[in-house]
Amino acid sequence: MNDTNPVSGALVPPFEGEYVPKLFTAADLAEMPSDLPSGPVRYELHHGRLITMPPPGDLHGAIDSNLICALKMQGEHRKLGKARSEVGILLSRNPDHLLGPDAVFIANERLPLKVSEEGYLLTIPHLIVEVRSKNDTLAAMGRKADDYLKAGAVVVWIVDPIKRNVIERRANAEARTFTEDDTLTVEDIIPGFALSVRQVLQE
Repeated sequence: MNDTNPVSGALVPPFEGEYVPKLFTAADLAEMPSDLPSGPVRYELHHGRLITMPPPGDLHGAIDSNLICALKMQGEHRKLGKARSEVGILLSRNPDHLLGPDAVFIANERLPLKVSEEGYLLTIPHLIVEVRSKNDTLAAMGRKADDYLKAGAVVVWIVDPIKRNVIERRANAEARTFTEDDTLTVEDIIPGFALSVRQVLQE
């Protein structure tokens, strides 16, 4: 049976040979433009496959700011480690698996930081935060959290401005959900850290 083009209805000639999708590398990603003719774009690599994402919206940016401010003030400024926002983390090589969480904290025991030649973090942060955008599914966010934990993260926070809560993930433990009336703490990473979920979600 002849295949047809689903748009034009024209016959499509058979493809000879096996198509192998191109796998991108961290070096490729470092050279990608941040602005395209269609507008700004962000990238991640899922085991070599290029993922494009729109820039975050205003609420997403507000939540990022709330988190990174708290991590800087309560962690880095107390000399307990280093905080970073929207940083690429190279989780594995060949194929390259590179994700860009919204905020991270690396405690002193993993310092000094190790960075790839492309400028991405090789040191796996203790705490990683992902903020859910309107097009993100919780299942996809959970898979990202699993990737971070397998790579060596201790805690992953999934901030959900849609459901107005924060899901905490740790290896070999049940996920915990914190509502706006709860306070986030990470005594094993930043002793004394305290930030209410309501403050996290503040616009």
